[in-house]
Amino acid sequence: MARSRAGTWLLVAAIVAVALNQRPAVVAVAPLLADLRADTGLSSAMAGLLTTVPVLCFGAFAPVAPRLAQRVGLETAVAASLVLLAGGIALRLLSPVALLYAGSLLAGAAIALANVLLPAYVKREFVRPGAVMGAYSAALNIGAAAGAALTLPVANALDVDWRTALGLWFFLALGALALWLPVAGTGRDRRSADRLPGGSWALLRQPLARRVCLFLAMNSVQFYSVAAWLPTLLADAGVPRSEGGLLLGLSNVVGAAGALLVPAQAGRMRGQRPLVAFVVAAYAIGLTGLLVSPAAGTAVWVCAWGVAQGSGFALALTLIVLRSPTPLVAARLGGVAQCVGYLVAASGPLLLGALHDLSSGWSWPLALLIAAVVPMAWAGWGAGRDVVLAAPVEAEADEPAPAGR
Repeated sequence: MARSRAGTWLLVAAIVAVALNQRPAVVAVAPLLADLRADTGLSSAMAGLLTTVPVLCFGAFAPVAPRLAQRVGLETAVAASLVLLAGGIALRLLSPVALLYAGSLLAGAAIALANVLLPAYVKREFVRPGAVMGAYSAALNIGAAAGAALTLPVANALDVDWRTALGLWFFLALGALALWLPVAGTGRDRRSADRLPGGSWALLRQPLARRVCLFLAMNSVQFYSVAAWLPTLLADAGVPRSEGGLLLGLSNVVGAAGALLVPAQAGRMRGQRPLVAFVVAAYAIGLTGLLVSPAAGTAVWVCAWGVAQGSGFALALTLIVLRSPTPLVAARLGGVAQCVGYLVAASGPLLLGALHDLSSGWSWPLALLIAAVVPMAWAGWGAGRDVVLAAPVEAEADEPAPAGR
């Protein structure tokens, strides 16, 4: 059914509203950790789990999303993810510490579903998905920046405790749900459409799918590793601690610009290899600068890394859409790619911390991140070709079909 211009803009607004909810519930914990630990008596390790658990959930629950979409429809599945997210945030308002972790797990599972479902929905609804994927990716960065930057100031302005501060994001989820349901509908009439033989993991028999998954995984490793340790790294280099958080926020703001522009450009191109080269170059500049001169030119290195992570992750999500012949293949590829990517990404901060402890510095951890750019470049170069996955995916399928087949 043809959609009016106003209807299209409303749908894009609904997609952006859902995307804005996919990071604050996770990153809002970090600014409140001091108050949280003082109130609950949690150790640093146990408190750190509150940010690690959702990332693990992003990977563990991602493969569930395509099955849910087939059962109830993409629209209803997205709505269900918002209900689960609101429920997870609400659980964290309750006193028992166990419910704090339960709420984080539920919120992580909800975000995992939306992470996979929204790109598939964009694939189905828009002939040229690049610009919409750009808006979606930029909203992810803006949501992350808002969660990190606004949670504590708003809590102080309202004079509320850390539980209430975390609970304030409940209203953002409800607002997105209120916009999503009337605009997108339930999709019940389409829930049985677009069946695909084989399972999601069968996609990995195709080299193209493996390249897409690896490109997303390496970008996720970069983001979560640097986001976890950048303020500490800069403080050890002599940068004031108050500036470390601001610089991390700056990287997310700059990343939002890259996330907005790169997918739109990717959608206009037959192949995306030039964009892969751009992302790799930005990573190399930012990480090498932090390795060689972390205290001088810091803003330049952080901005370069911010452009790389915002553009790279957005490009990875867009490649899932562009390399998939149908929305269901996009959902399945997204589920597999994000399962692998986030589970690998969760190990990044731990590995960097261990290397820092062993070497008593940041040279080896940064060198490892620079080395990780090499497999990212290899994977992105293959994923950037103008081809799509073979569909339907049968057991013997092993080569990608030419684009347009």
